[in-house]
Amino acid sequence: MKRRNIIIIAAITSVLLVIVGFFAKQYYHYAISNFVSHDGEAHSYHVYPDMTADSLMAEMLGDYEMTSQLAWCLQCKYLHFQQPKPGHYRFANEIGNRELVRRLQLGEETPIKLSFTQAIRTPEQLAGFMGDRLMLDSVEVKNRLDDKDYLAHFGLTPETAVCLFIPNTYEVYWSMTADQLFARMHKEYQRFWNEERLAKAKKLGLTPTEVATLASIVASETNRKDEHPTIASLYLNRLRKGIALQACPTVIFAVGDFKMRRVLKRHLKIDSPYNTYTQRGLPPGPIRLVRPDVIDAVLNAPKTNYLYMCANPDFSGTHVFSSSYSKHSAVARQYQRELNTRRVK
Repeated sequence: MKRRNIIIIAAITSVLLVIVGFFAKQYYHYAISNFVSHDGEAHSYHVYPDMTADSLMAEMLGDYEMTSQLAWCLQCKYLHFQQPKPGHYRFANEIGNRELVRRLQLGEETPIKLSFTQAIRTPEQLAGFMGDRLMLDSVEVKNRLDDKDYLAHFGLTPETAVCLFIPNTYEVYWSMTADQLFARMHKEYQRFWNEERLAKAKKLGLTPTEVATLASIVASETNRKDEHPTIASLYLNRLRKGIALQACPTVIFAVGDFKMRRVLKRHLKIDSPYNTYTQRGLPPGPIRLVRPDVIDAVLNAPKTNYLYMCANPDFSGTHVFSSSYSKHSAVARQYQRELNTRRVK
């Protein structure tokens, strides 16, 4: 009898140990680890609106080993998980079912870095850029960039809308809506245009969008940061005197051929509000996105007497600045001869 009791107790203990071991293993997969990356690295995924849990798993299993299929199925059922929320997610090299499901159910995305650059020149390029990097329809973005009433809420127009997107790197959510993106960039825009910068713009007699427009011309003239303040000073002088800016980058923008290497006389006659050879004052808006340092170069431009500039005939990438037209003409003729010698068309 005693031996029989011992056997029963041993059997019960064995069953309990099996049960405890099973639940301990399930808890381990649930709370600690059920997915381990093959390469020991974290991995990122874009979850689109039509993706199911199964389709996401099919993609993840290319990077991760699922330790227990049973634990995953049981715990997904327990957590009522079928449809992940759209977004960008980055998962650690080892993750348990609870953490994985919780983030996907609640839409706890991993922010992405969105970097606008001066290479973006037009609203179409800007909309395409955002459509490529975010879960946004570029057409939807472009419609907002063209919507006069919508942009009025930000104090902008279709011509100045690109001012909202100051080149920098921002942390955003991949699944954000177009309205959320515009609201976020407006906050960044207001933060950039602080009281100090607004006061400097006012002293120049310009609005923030006019400063950005002038800065976009300065940035298009050269990549040399050391010349930006001088070029800004030159154009400010022309504005004060009511002299046409005659900036070649505005002509290139008006033509729309951004690979153009040489502006010819026929280009100077193009009928466009952006052609500063035929139109006095600033164009209606920026001709490209412009970095903060170039905007600051305009706001802090030095006092000079320069009214003219020409690319240096030695093709060093610098410019020759002049206060007299006669000196400028001499340099310009020399530069044109050099262009012809080098057969630049």
